[in-house]
Amino acid sequence: MENFIVIYQALPFLLQGIITTLGLVLSALFLGFIIGVPLSVGQVFGSSWTKKFIGIYIWFFRGLPILVLLFLFYYGLFNMIGLNLSAFVAAVLVLGLRSSAYQAQIFRGSIQSLGQGQLLAAQSLGMSTGKAIWNIILPQALRLSIPGWSNEYPAMLTESAVTYAIGVMEVLTRGNFIASRTYKPMPIYLTCAIIFLILSYSGMKILHILEEKVRIPGFEE
Repeated sequence: MENFIVIYQALPFLLQGIITTLGLVLSALFLGFIIGVPLSVGQVFGSSWTKKFIGIYIWFFRGLPILVLLFLFYYGLFNMIGLNLSAFVAAVLVLGLRSSAYQAQIFRGSIQSLGQGQLLAAQSLGMSTGKAIWNIILPQALRLSIPGWSNEYPAMLTESAVTYAIGVMEVLTRGNFIASRTYKPMPIYLTCAIIFLILSYSGMKILHILEEKVRIPGFEE
């Protein structure tokens, strides 16, 4: 009964962290998307130097642990260049850059699955390469990438919990705050786990519905 009372009293404070967590996750996913799409196009259609640069970018952000990236940028790079960013904005930038490296690989695979036939056909009709990629290749590739891209949401959700290390007031940070004052870590962290599971399930359900709506008949990833 004492544990239930602790959970009941802590729940409003924990639920406020959902707004921060979702804001962090959705903002990072959006940033990763707008950076990842050009990166994927560059990987497939770019020059050799462009492909090398993108390869180094992806290797860097996928090769380092997220906690190392957060410390490196928040306490290091951002301070060195004079950027006085809040912990939330810094976390969005770091998570977004990291996500862009993963999303670029997802979109690259979808673009390559279409083959060169459609691009060559568009070029033979007088369409420039840029217009063909924008109007023909990308719309199909983005739809095909949804099953793989949907895995980025739960991955980003779990990585968002690490941002407690730089003081972002998301769900886990609030849970740590309460647990350190009530000396009841088990019920608090169990509640945090349930919140994350609900957020993960709900997001995946929405993405599954979207996937069914935009599915291209005859194409399989």
